[in-house]
Amino acid sequence: MTLLAVIPPKAGSHAPIAVALPDPPASEAFTEGQWTSLLAIMDTVVPSVRRDAVATDKINQHAISDVEYAKAAEHLQGNVSQASGTAALDAYLEERPSDNPQFCELLMRTLVVFTSETARKRLSLVLSALDTRVGSLILTGSPTPFTQQPLAVRELILQRWRLSYIPALNGFYKQMTVAAKNLWIKTSPSFYHLSGFPQFPPEMERGKLFPYEFLKFTANPEPEVIETDIVVVGSGCGGGVCAKNLAEAGLQVLVVDRAYFYPTETFPMSEEAGMVNMFDNGGSTFSDDGSIAVVSGSTWGGGGTVNWSAALQTQGFVRKEWAQDRGLTFFETSEFQNCLDRVCYQMGVSAEHIRHNHGNNVLLDGARKMGYAGKAVPQNTGNKEHYCGHCSLGCAAAEKQGPTVAWLPDAARAGAKFIEGFTAHHVLFDESSGQKTAVGVEGTWVSRNSRGGVDGQEPDRTVRKVIVKAKKVIVSCGALWSPILLLQSGLKNRHIGRNLYLHPVNIISGLFKEDVRPWEGGILTSVVSSFEDLDGHGHGAKLEAMLMIPSLAMSMSNVTVGLDFKKLALKFRHTNSWISLARDRDSGRVYPDPNTGGIRIEYTPSAFDRQHILTGCVALAKIAYTEGAIEIHTSIPSVAPFIRNADEASIPSTKPEEIDPGVSDPRFQAWLKELWRADNKPPGAGFASAHQMGTNRMSIRESDGVVDPKGKVWGTEGLYVSDASVFPSASGVNPMVTIMAISDWISRNMSNELRSADGKLARL
Repeated sequence: MTLLAVIPPKAGSHAPIAVALPDPPASEAFTEGQWTSLLAIMDTVVPSVRRDAVATDKINQHAISDVEYAKAAEHLQGNVSQASGTAALDAYLEERPSDNPQFCELLMRTLVVFTSETARKRLSLVLSALDTRVGSLILTGSPTPFTQQPLAVRELILQRWRLSYIPALNGFYKQMTVAAKNLWIKTSPSFYHLSGFPQFPPEMERGKLFPYEFLKFTANPEPEVIETDIVVVGSGCGGGVCAKNLAEAGLQVLVVDRAYFYPTETFPMSEEAGMVNMFDNGGSTFSDDGSIAVVSGSTWGGGGTVNWSAALQTQGFVRKEWAQDRGLTFFETSEFQNCLDRVCYQMGVSAEHIRHNHGNNVLLDGARKMGYAGKAVPQNTGNKEHYCGHCSLGCAAAEKQGPTVAWLPDAARAGAKFIEGFTAHHVLFDESSGQKTAVGVEGTWVSRNSRGGVDGQEPDRTVRKVIVKAKKVIVSCGALWSPILLLQSGLKNRHIGRNLYLHPVNIISGLFKEDVRPWEGGILTSVVSSFEDLDGHGHGAKLEAMLMIPSLAMSMSNVTVGLDFKKLALKFRHTNSWISLARDRDSGRVYPDPNTGGIRIEYTPSAFDRQHILTGCVALAKIAYTEGAIEIHTSIPSVAPFIRNADEASIPSTKPEEIDPGVSDPRFQAWLKELWRADNKPPGAGFASAHQMGTNRMSIRESDGVVDPKGKVWGTEGLYVSDASVFPSASGVNPMVTIMAISDWISRNMSNELRSADGKLARL
């Protein structure tokens, strides 16, 4: 069966477009007993709730008294988007994941397609144990199999796993609860209607993207051979800038990407379709220890298509570190500043047209009241106001000036060619002269199906081996995949894949009395920088607004009881969330899975970096309190939410004896002490990352890195890397502009080194 995510456009503008999701894998991936145990866990995290008098399955339903049910219904009724009858709330409360085929299919796809074989085997062992008397006794304390326990007992078992001294049980609890919440919200029949979350941005006019043409090939057992001057592997922020600059220098450029292009008629995708079609690994890749979920774009235009529009330039203290501590003097030159300014000009970067939404206003105003340094974040929106919170699922207005809008069209107009659906397997080298010289790439091309979609298998899709012969090869696959490609190509540099920086984050959420509609407005238009240098060496935390897409914003909520989570989910329209983002000092590595060749990540946020993140979380909690939040939630498991009494959240009296105590409120101070004492140590605490950097770091000596100061891979000729993987360390800001500026530098140097056929320098 193929799931179709129907994208409803603004009324009267376009016909709906269906985005096909890949076919789910066969259910034989798990035994019947394992699958039953898995669904029982999902149903425990997001339970079916009914009144005691009408509950028909008290083993698998959460039965509550009529009084408790009426109180819950009244509470939910006050938070839904519009007056909904009791029947709608009844249906919402009664939902459970196992009754929803769409949830089951997405869960199976997530665990089989997007989970490493090692992690899947570990999961299978736990699920098998839960289905036996001995295994259940060990894991739950009772010989009764997990699936036969009443729901209330299963909830207690999950709480024991959460509080266990055994890290594996902590990690299992966290991953299962995050998965249940995330996938249920994406597939719930009633959540979007009741919460009011719109599929399409209000008042948004749909724009048009450049009419890309992609090379196509016929079926043939022999490889297709293409010749070009430059092949760029990757169409993201690095590859897009390189393609434009080199094509405009008069060189033949071919851009290849394993992902596919989607027009604005498919934007914004649904949460379900967007994660599968536009992000790597179905939305996130977990580190080996499960401590951090890493989110990276995998679509035409790469991360520049799905990022949050933040266009911050590389900060002075980072440039100083790279130039003075690491010897890369270019980063303190005016020429690097020219690169930064040039790429920002190309994208129309500006902070003058920003209209902050509620969450960003809270961050700025709360920072002002607390004496913190806050400012607007420039946006790459073509010098226009772009009041849209859906852009991480594709910019329907085509106003965000990422690679698909601001860079690759210019490359096309200068003669560049493109291939989508091309997975590069390795770089080709000529070693006849004793020097390892890159002469192209080899990979596999997979066509779209007969309907123009990307689902299904042969014979509806053509698969062809393709060899691209080129004078120069630029690898721009991002910090996760670029090192994998270099390793697959036989390079032995010990630094490849190491020095992985992730900007790990924890989350603070504030609930407000007013209807804040958090999905409206620019995603990240403000930042607080008072805590960015906590060690005197440029390491600390930045405070930023978070993407308010329901499944992302709610899945890491620290709510441990199923009914409470269902209540919290329907408060989404009253919720803002923010992140405390660390410029991490301590790094990890990425390496290929020995069985599949896919991404494996070895990274655990260090105690040093976690303390900085926690410092930022305390500051965010103070900001939320100062701005009137009536509930403050964290993503740290040991910290219960702070619940503010309703009368405390009202406008304070102006009488001197009744001055609002602000953050000095004793109850709040006591809660802050709990937050300070909290150990955000994995695997119990959950972290996320949307920035990956450093895995092919730039260096002045071959012994210290992977590429030289001009982006050329040490020990090779003709092979370059141009993306976030060349960062010497973490950028400390959203990396898009830094990636583009470095790529501008690398590609301009390349163009000046390549002579045209008549002997003249190809200059920009």
